[in-house]
Amino acid sequence: MSIVITGTPGVGKHTIGKEFSQKSKLDIVDINEVAKKSGLFEKNDESNDVDVKKLQEIIKEKNLDRCIIIGHLAPYVLEKDKIDKVIVLRRSPYDLIQVYDERGYSHKKSKENASSEILGVITYDAKNQFQDKVIQINVTERSVQEVLEKVESVISGNIHSEEVDWLDLVTKNNDLKKFFID
Repeated sequence: MSIVITGTPGVGKHTIGKEFSQKSKLDIVDINEVAKKSGLFEKNDESNDVDVKKLQEIIKEKNLDRCIIIGHLAPYVLEKDKIDKVIVLRRSPYDLIQVYDERGYSHKKSKENASSEILGVITYDAKNQFQDKVIQINVTERSVQEVLEKVESVISGNIHSEEVDWLDLVTKNNDLKKFFID
């Protein structure tokens, strides 16, 4: 079984992936680590760009059976037929801004990532790539243990996708300018 854990930076992919790996005894394939080890990161302003086509070719050569694949690039480098389940972790953009501040992200990078989460870019791309294999889990205000229980329920087929609409929340809070306009 191959499980993907993806989502916007800062949602907890690595935390949940490592915890789930220990419980399930599945190995981890970290897409960012594969890209780094392959020399595919190119420093650009405040971010690292990746040659997705090259990374896709490298990932194709890896044995992805019985593992947890972690990374926000999953929808762009993985093939649908090699994946059993895709879990998209979602987190409130208000919480993400705090995470990005703690990580020392620039204001520009924080807004780009938070706005991507608001618009559900990775969720959209994951659904486009993996269709019915995608399940969303809202991790906002949930402990690691609670999220792990949700992940286990997803794997066992006992949970449906949680609908997440941060755009509606941000609009109701009249905060569109906070996330989309400088």
